[in-house]
Amino acid sequence: MDLEFSEEQHLLKDMTRSMLQEYSSIETIREIEDDPKGYPDELWKQLGELGLTGILIPESYGGGELSLLDASLIYEEFGRAMAPTPHFVSAVMSASVLLAAGSDEQKQAWLPGIASGDAIVTQAWLEPDRGYGPKGVAMTATSDGDDFVLNGTKRHVYFGSAANQWIVLARSDAGIDLFLVDPSSDGITMEQQLSQSSDSQYRAVFENVRVSSSDRIGAAGSGWDIWNGVMHDGIILLAAQAIGGAEKALEITVEYAKTRKQFDKPLGAFQSLAHYMADCSTTIEGGRVLVYEAAWNRTQGRSISRFAPMAKLFCCETYRETTRQCEQIWGGVGFTIEYDIQLYFRRAKQLQLTWWDTPYLEELVAQDVLD
Repeated sequence: MDLEFSEEQHLLKDMTRSMLQEYSSIETIREIEDDPKGYPDELWKQLGELGLTGILIPESYGGGELSLLDASLIYEEFGRAMAPTPHFVSAVMSASVLLAAGSDEQKQAWLPGIASGDAIVTQAWLEPDRGYGPKGVAMTATSDGDDFVLNGTKRHVYFGSAANQWIVLARSDAGIDLFLVDPSSDGITMEQQLSQSSDSQYRAVFENVRVSSSDRIGAAGSGWDIWNGVMHDGIILLAAQAIGGAEKALEITVEYAKTRKQFDKPLGAFQSLAHYMADCSTTIEGGRVLVYEAAWNRTQGRSISRFAPMAKLFCCETYRETTRQCEQIWGGVGFTIEYDIQLYFRRAKQLQLTWWDTPYLEELVAQDVLD
Protein backbone atom coordinates (compact mmCIF):
# COMPACT_ATOMS: atom_id res chain seq x y z
CA MET A 1 0.00 0.00 0.00
CA ASP A 2 1.37 3.39 -1.04
CA LEU A 3 0.46 6.21 1.38
CA GLU A 4 2.20 8.86 -0.69
CA PHE A 5 -0.71 10.88 -2.03
CA SER A 6 -0.60 12.59 -5.40
CA GLU A 7 -0.64 16.34 -5.92
CA GLU A 8 -4.24 16.05 -7.17
CA GLN A 9 -5.29 14.29 -3.97
CA HIS A 10 -3.65 16.95 -1.82
CA LEU A 11 -5.40 19.65 -3.86
CA LEU A 12 -8.74 17.85 -3.44
CA LYS A 13 -8.29 17.73 0.31
CA ASP A 14 -7.16 21.37 0.53
CA MET A 15 -10.02 22.55 -1.67
CA THR A 16 -12.56 20.73 0.49
CA ARG A 17 -11.12 22.14 3.71
CA SER A 18 -11.03 25.67 2.36
CA MET A 19 -14.63 25.51 1.19
CA LEU A 20 -15.85 24.03 4.49
CA GLN A 21 -14.08 26.71 6.51
CA GLU A 22 -16.25 29.26 4.73
CA TYR A 23 -19.56 27.41 4.42
CA SER A 24 -19.51 25.04 7.41
CA SER A 25 -18.24 27.28 10.18
CA ILE A 26 -18.98 26.65 13.85
CA GLU A 27 -21.60 29.38 13.67
CA THR A 28 -23.29 27.55 10.82
CA ILE A 29 -23.19 24.26 12.73
CA ARG A 30 -24.86 25.86 15.73
CA GLU A 31 -27.54 27.55 13.63
CA ILE A 32 -28.49 24.33 11.82
CA GLU A 33 -28.84 22.11 14.92
CA ASP A 34 -32.26 20.42 15.12
CA ASP A 35 -33.27 22.13 11.89
CA PRO A 36 -36.02 20.13 10.10
CA LYS A 37 -34.23 20.41 6.76
CA GLY A 38 -30.85 19.69 8.28
CA TYR A 39 -28.41 21.49 6.01
CA PRO A 40 -27.66 25.04 4.77
CA ASP A 41 -28.48 25.68 1.12
CA GLU A 42 -25.24 27.55 0.45
CA LEU A 43 -23.11 24.66 1.65
CA TRP A 44 -25.00 22.14 -0.47
CA LYS A 45 -24.78 24.47 -3.47
CA GLN A 46 -21.02 24.75 -3.07
CA LEU A 47 -20.62 20.99 -2.86
CA GLY A 48 -22.49 20.67 -6.13
CA GLU A 49 -20.58 23.41 -7.90
CA LEU A 50 -17.24 21.87 -6.89
CA GLY A 51 -18.35 18.47 -8.14
CA LEU A 52 -18.20 16.91 -4.69
CA THR A 53 -21.76 15.58 -4.82
CA GLY A 54 -20.79 13.33 -7.71
CA ILE A 55 -17.49 11.97 -6.45
CA LEU A 56 -18.43 8.27 -6.72
CA ILE A 57 -20.66 8.58 -9.79
CA PRO A 58 -19.30 7.78 -13.28
CA GLU A 59 -18.61 10.62 -15.69
CA SER A 60 -21.33 9.28 -18.00
CA TYR A 61 -23.88 10.39 -15.38
CA GLY A 62 -22.20 13.71 -14.64
CA GLY A 63 -20.02 12.57 -11.77
CA GLY A 64 -16.32 12.74 -11.02
CA GLU A 65 -15.75 8.97 -10.76
CA LEU A 66 -13.23 9.25 -7.93
CA SER A 67 -11.94 6.28 -5.97
CA LEU A 68 -13.01 5.40 -2.45
CA LEU A 69 -9.54 6.45 -1.29
CA ASP A 70 -10.07 9.90 -2.82
CA ALA A 71 -13.47 10.07 -1.15
CA SER A 72 -11.97 9.17 2.23
CA LEU A 73 -9.79 12.31 2.06
CA ILE A 74 -12.92 14.38 1.50
CA TYR A 75 -14.72 12.67 4.37
CA GLU A 76 -11.90 13.43 6.78
CA GLU A 77 -12.57 17.08 6.05
CA PHE A 78 -16.32 16.58 6.50
CA GLY A 79 -15.55 15.16 9.94
CA ARG A 80 -13.28 18.02 10.91
CA ALA A 81 -15.95 20.55 9.94
CA MET A 82 -18.93 18.48 11.22
CA ALA A 83 -20.42 19.32 7.82
CA PRO A 84 -24.24 19.13 8.01
CA THR A 85 -25.14 17.75 4.59
CA PRO A 86 -27.10 14.84 3.08
CA HIS A 87 -23.95 13.90 1.18
CA PHE A 88 -23.55 10.47 2.74
CA VAL A 89 -27.14 9.33 2.29
CA SER A 90 -27.48 10.72 -1.23
CA ALA A 91 -24.08 10.94 -2.96
CA VAL A 92 -22.67 7.80 -1.32
CA MET A 93 -25.35 5.33 -0.23
CA SER A 94 -28.15 6.03 -2.71
CA ALA A 95 -25.82 6.61 -5.65
CA SER A 96 -23.99 3.37 -4.87
CA VAL A 97 -27.22 1.36 -4.57
CA LEU A 98 -28.40 2.65 -7.94
CA LEU A 99 -25.04 2.00 -9.57
CA ALA A 100 -24.92 -1.52 -8.14
CA ALA A 101 -28.40 -2.67 -9.13
CA GLY A 102 -30.55 0.10 -10.61
CA SER A 103 -32.17 -0.28 -14.00
CA ASP A 104 -31.06 1.95 -16.87
CA GLU A 105 -34.23 4.01 -16.38
CA GLN A 106 -33.59 4.42 -12.64
CA LYS A 107 -29.98 5.41 -13.20
CA GLN A 108 -30.88 7.97 -15.85
CA ALA A 109 -33.69 9.35 -13.71
CA TRP A 110 -31.65 9.91 -10.53
CA LEU A 111 -27.88 9.69 -10.90
CA PRO A 112 -27.37 12.94 -12.87
CA GLY A 113 -29.45 14.83 -10.31
CA ILE A 114 -27.57 13.28 -7.40
CA ALA A 115 -24.26 14.11 -9.10
CA SER A 116 -25.21 17.78 -9.54
CA GLY A 117 -26.83 18.09 -6.11
CA ASP A 118 -30.20 18.94 -7.66
CA ALA A 119 -31.71 15.73 -6.29
CA ILE A 120 -31.42 14.21 -2.82
CA VAL A 121 -32.17 10.53 -2.27
CA THR A 122 -32.09 9.07 1.25
CA GLN A 123 -32.88 5.69 2.80
CA ALA A 124 -35.62 4.33 5.04
CA TRP A 125 -33.85 1.36 6.56
CA LEU A 126 -33.92 0.91 10.35
CA GLU A 127 -37.08 0.00 12.25
CA PRO A 128 -38.18 0.47 15.88
CA ASP A 129 -36.86 -2.09 18.35
CA ARG A 130 -35.14 -4.13 15.67
CA GLY A 131 -31.51 -4.80 14.75
CA TYR A 132 -29.06 -3.74 12.08
CA GLY A 133 -29.02 -7.03 10.20
CA PRO A 134 -31.43 -8.55 7.69
CA LYS A 135 -33.73 -9.82 10.45
CA GLY A 136 -34.32 -6.19 11.38
CA VAL A 137 -36.27 -5.55 8.17
CA ALA A 138 -39.91 -6.31 8.98
CA MET A 139 -41.75 -3.78 6.79
CA THR A 140 -43.97 -5.75 4.43
CA ALA A 141 -44.12 -5.37 0.67
CA THR A 142 -47.25 -7.20 -0.46
CA SER A 143 -47.65 -7.92 -4.16
CA ASP A 144 -50.85 -6.52 -5.66
CA GLY A 145 -50.99 -6.91 -9.43
CA ASP A 146 -48.19 -4.84 -10.94
CA ASP A 147 -47.71 -2.97 -7.67
CA PHE A 148 -46.43 -3.54 -4.15
CA VAL A 149 -48.14 -2.23 -1.02
CA LEU A 150 -45.80 -1.18 1.81
CA ASN A 151 -46.78 -1.27 5.49
CA GLY A 152 -44.59 -0.64 8.51
CA THR A 153 -42.54 1.94 10.40
CA LYS A 154 -39.06 3.26 9.77
CA ARG A 155 -36.85 5.31 12.07
CA HIS A 156 -33.72 7.40 11.59
CA VAL A 157 -34.60 8.46 8.05
CA TYR A 158 -31.90 11.08 7.56
CA PHE A 159 -32.94 14.28 5.79
CA GLY A 160 -36.32 12.68 5.17
CA SER A 161 -38.19 15.94 4.64
CA ALA A 162 -35.61 17.33 2.21
CA ALA A 163 -35.27 14.22 0.03
CA ASN A 164 -36.86 13.94 -3.39
CA GLN A 165 -36.91 10.15 -3.15
CA TRP A 166 -36.36 7.41 -0.59
CA ILE A 167 -34.82 3.97 -0.98
CA VAL A 168 -36.91 1.74 1.26
CA LEU A 169 -35.95 -1.73 2.50
CA ALA A 170 -39.00 -3.99 2.79
CA ARG A 171 -39.71 -7.72 2.99
CA SER A 172 -41.63 -9.35 0.14
CA ASP A 173 -42.35 -13.00 -0.58
CA ALA A 174 -38.97 -13.21 -2.32
CA GLY A 175 -37.03 -11.78 0.61
CA ILE A 176 -35.73 -8.27 1.25
CA ASP A 177 -36.28 -5.83 -1.61
CA LEU A 178 -35.25 -2.23 -2.26
CA PHE A 179 -37.85 0.21 -3.55
CA LEU A 180 -37.70 3.79 -4.79
CA VAL A 181 -40.51 5.63 -3.01
CA ASP A 182 -41.74 9.20 -3.33
CA PRO A 183 -41.93 10.56 0.26
CA SER A 184 -45.02 12.58 -0.69
CA SER A 185 -46.94 9.39 -1.54
CA ASP A 186 -50.31 8.81 0.06
CA GLY A 187 -50.02 6.83 3.26
CA ILE A 188 -46.63 8.17 4.44
CA THR A 189 -46.53 10.28 7.60
CA MET A 190 -43.31 11.74 9.01
CA GLU A 191 -42.31 13.06 12.41
CA GLN A 192 -38.94 14.61 13.18
CA GLN A 193 -36.79 12.85 15.78
CA LEU A 194 -34.43 14.91 17.91
CA SER A 195 -31.06 13.19 18.13
CA GLN A 196 -27.94 13.42 20.23
CA SER A 197 -26.07 15.02 17.34
CA SER A 198 -28.93 17.43 16.55
CA ASP A 199 -29.09 16.33 12.92
CA SER A 200 -32.14 15.83 10.72
CA GLN A 201 -33.84 12.47 11.34
CA TYR A 202 -37.40 11.31 10.86
CA ARG A 203 -39.73 8.54 11.94
CA ALA A 204 -41.88 7.46 9.00
CA VAL A 205 -45.07 5.38 9.11
CA PHE A 206 -46.17 3.59 5.93
CA GLU A 207 -49.85 2.71 5.67
CA ASN A 208 -50.79 0.93 2.43
CA VAL A 209 -48.25 2.89 0.41
CA ARG A 210 -48.45 1.75 -3.20
CA VAL A 211 -45.35 1.53 -5.40
CA SER A 212 -44.90 0.12 -8.89
CA SER A 213 -42.95 -3.06 -9.47
CA SER A 214 -40.76 -0.97 -11.79
CA ASP A 215 -39.65 0.96 -8.69
CA ARG A 216 -37.95 -2.11 -7.26
CA ILE A 217 -34.17 -1.85 -7.42
CA GLY A 218 -32.48 -5.05 -8.53
CA ALA A 219 -33.85 -8.58 -8.75
CA ALA A 220 -36.52 -9.90 -6.41
CA GLY A 221 -35.07 -10.79 -3.02
CA SER A 222 -31.64 -9.30 -3.75
CA GLY A 223 -32.10 -6.22 -1.57
CA TRP A 224 -30.01 -7.22 1.42
CA ASP A 225 -27.03 -8.38 -0.62
CA ILE A 226 -27.06 -5.05 -2.46
CA TRP A 227 -27.44 -3.06 0.74
CA ASN A 228 -24.77 -5.04 2.59
CA GLY A 229 -22.22 -4.47 -0.17
CA VAL A 230 -22.91 -0.75 -0.33
CA MET A 231 -22.75 -0.46 3.46
CA HIS A 232 -19.26 -1.91 3.51
CA ASP A 233 -18.11 0.86 1.18
CA GLY A 234 -20.03 3.53 3.08
CA ILE A 235 -18.72 2.73 6.55
CA ILE A 236 -15.15 3.23 5.35
CA LEU A 237 -16.04 6.84 4.62
CA LEU A 238 -17.75 7.18 8.00
CA ALA A 239 -14.56 5.88 9.59
CA ALA A 240 -12.66 8.63 7.75
CA GLN A 241 -15.22 11.14 9.00
CA ALA A 242 -14.67 9.92 12.56
CA ILE A 243 -10.91 10.34 12.27
CA GLY A 244 -11.32 13.87 10.92
CA GLY A 245 -13.60 14.78 13.80
CA ALA A 246 -11.26 13.25 16.38
CA GLU A 247 -8.29 15.11 14.90
CA LYS A 248 -10.06 18.49 15.05
CA ALA A 249 -11.37 17.86 18.58
CA LEU A 250 -7.82 17.11 19.71
CA GLU A 251 -6.47 20.20 17.93
CA ILE A 252 -8.79 22.61 19.73
CA THR A 253 -8.08 20.83 23.02
CA VAL A 254 -4.32 21.11 22.55
CA GLU A 255 -4.71 24.83 21.88
CA TYR A 256 -6.82 25.17 25.03
CA ALA A 257 -4.24 23.22 27.06
CA LYS A 258 -1.53 25.65 25.93
CA THR A 259 -3.40 28.77 26.99
CA ARG A 260 -5.53 27.72 29.99
CA LYS A 261 -3.47 28.02 33.17
CA GLN A 262 -3.87 26.26 36.49
CA PHE A 263 -1.50 26.77 39.40
CA ASP A 264 0.40 29.31 37.29
CA LYS A 265 1.23 26.92 34.45
CA PRO A 266 -0.61 25.76 31.33
CA LEU A 267 -2.68 22.59 31.52
CA GLY A 268 -0.47 20.96 28.91
CA ALA A 269 2.45 21.12 31.33
CA PHE A 270 0.78 18.57 33.61
CA GLN A 271 2.17 15.17 32.70
CA SER A 272 -1.09 13.23 33.09
CA LEU A 273 -2.96 15.57 30.73
CA ALA A 274 -0.10 15.60 28.26
CA HIS A 275 -0.20 11.80 28.20
CA TYR A 276 -3.94 11.87 27.48
CA MET A 277 -3.28 13.97 24.41
CA ALA A 278 -0.32 11.84 23.33
CA ASP A 279 -2.44 8.69 23.53
CA CYS A 280 -5.20 10.32 21.51
CA SER A 281 -2.77 11.47 18.82
CA THR A 282 -1.27 7.99 18.54
CA THR A 283 -4.68 6.31 18.22
CA ILE A 284 -5.89 8.82 15.64
CA GLU A 285 -2.89 8.13 13.42
CA GLY A 286 -3.46 4.39 13.73
CA GLY A 287 -7.10 4.83 12.76
CA ARG A 288 -6.17 6.95 9.77
CA VAL A 289 -3.88 4.23 8.41
CA LEU A 290 -6.65 1.66 8.88
CA VAL A 291 -9.06 3.84 6.90
CA TYR A 292 -6.57 4.28 4.09
CA GLU A 293 -5.83 0.55 4.05
CA ALA A 294 -9.51 -0.31 3.81
CA ALA A 295 -10.12 2.27 1.08
CA TRP A 296 -7.00 1.24 -0.83
CA ASN A 297 -8.00 -2.42 -0.78
CA ARG A 298 -11.45 -1.50 -2.09
CA THR A 299 -9.86 0.58 -4.85
CA GLN A 300 -7.68 -2.40 -5.78
CA GLY A 301 -10.73 -4.66 -6.01
CA ARG A 302 -9.78 -6.69 -2.95
CA SER A 303 -12.10 -7.94 -0.22
CA ILE A 304 -13.02 -5.45 2.51
CA SER A 305 -15.29 -7.79 4.45
CA ARG A 306 -12.94 -7.46 7.42
CA PHE A 307 -11.24 -4.12 6.77
CA ALA A 308 -14.44 -2.07 6.45
CA PRO A 309 -16.08 -3.08 9.78
CA MET A 310 -12.68 -2.93 11.49
CA ALA A 311 -12.19 0.63 10.24
CA LYS A 312 -15.55 1.90 11.47
CA LEU A 313 -15.30 -0.02 14.73
CA PHE A 314 -11.84 1.30 15.56
CA CYS A 315 -12.25 4.84 14.24
CA CYS A 316 -15.61 5.50 15.89
CA GLU A 317 -14.24 4.19 19.16
CA THR A 318 -11.23 6.47 18.67
CA TYR A 319 -13.53 9.46 18.02
CA ARG A 320 -15.64 8.77 21.10
CA GLU A 321 -12.64 8.10 23.35
CA THR A 322 -10.72 11.13 22.05
CA THR A 323 -13.63 13.47 22.71
CA ARG A 324 -14.17 11.89 26.14
CA GLN A 325 -10.58 12.55 27.13
CA CYS A 326 -10.72 16.02 25.60
CA GLU A 327 -13.79 16.78 27.71
CA GLN A 328 -11.83 15.79 30.82
CA ILE A 329 -9.10 18.27 29.90
CA TRP A 330 -11.64 21.05 29.33
CA GLY A 331 -13.33 20.20 32.61
CA GLY A 332 -16.91 21.12 33.43
CA VAL A 333 -17.07 23.97 30.92
CA GLY A 334 -16.58 21.46 28.12
CA PHE A 335 -20.13 20.22 28.62
CA THR A 336 -21.71 23.67 28.34
CA ILE A 337 -23.18 24.77 25.03
CA GLU A 338 -20.94 27.85 24.86
CA TYR A 339 -17.89 25.67 24.16
CA ASP A 340 -17.31 23.83 20.89
CA ILE A 341 -15.85 20.58 22.20
CA GLN A 342 -19.31 19.32 23.21
CA LEU A 343 -20.39 19.52 19.55
CA TYR A 344 -17.76 16.93 18.66
CA PHE A 345 -18.44 14.85 21.78
CA ARG A 346 -22.12 14.43 20.89
CA ARG A 347 -21.44 13.66 17.24
CA ALA A 348 -18.82 11.07 18.15
CA LYS A 349 -21.30 8.99 20.12
CA GLN A 350 -24.04 9.40 17.52
CA LEU A 351 -21.72 8.22 14.74
CA GLN A 352 -20.68 5.22 16.80
CA LEU A 353 -24.31 4.18 17.25
CA THR A 354 -25.49 4.61 13.64
CA TRP A 355 -24.80 2.83 10.34
CA TRP A 356 -23.93 -0.43 12.16
CA ASP A 357 -23.08 -0.06 15.83
CA THR A 358 -20.24 -1.57 17.85
CA PRO A 359 -21.80 -5.01 18.59
CA TYR A 360 -22.86 -5.54 14.97
CA LEU A 361 -19.43 -4.51 13.66
CA GLU A 362 -17.74 -6.83 16.15
CA GLU A 363 -19.91 -9.69 14.89
CA LEU A 364 -18.90 -8.96 11.29
CA VAL A 365 -15.22 -8.94 12.19
CA ALA A 366 -15.56 -12.08 14.29
CA GLN A 367 -17.37 -13.93 11.51
CA ASP A 368 -14.61 -13.07 9.06
CA VAL A 369 -11.86 -14.05 11.50
CA LEU A 370 -13.49 -17.35 12.49
CA ASP A 371 -14.55 -18.31 8.98
